[in-house]
Amino acid sequence: MKIISMDVMSTGVIAYYVLIASRDGLFTPIFSDVKNVAYSDPVPQAVILTAIVIGFSIQALMLVGVIKLARDNPTLESNEIEKNNTP
Repeated sequence: MKIISMDVMSTGVIAYYVLIASRDGLFTPIFSDVKNVAYSDPVPQAVILTAIVIGFSIQALMLVGVIKLARDNPTLESNEIEKNNTP
């Protein structure tokens, strides 16, 4: 559940940035034939794509950790797992 909640939070932040970046009146510099207009900045798009890739890799790494914990501790109680793995 903790991994799913972190994924939902990451998706929410990415959706918020997409919502902010999608303003009316901005043109794509590659496909627009009109000159002297407000162009959209491609840097936020690159940052969002990077955030999606990093989020996916972190989620995969956390799932590998959960698989290892599930093999070592056959229980669904997170308190028991934390108690058994505390140094």
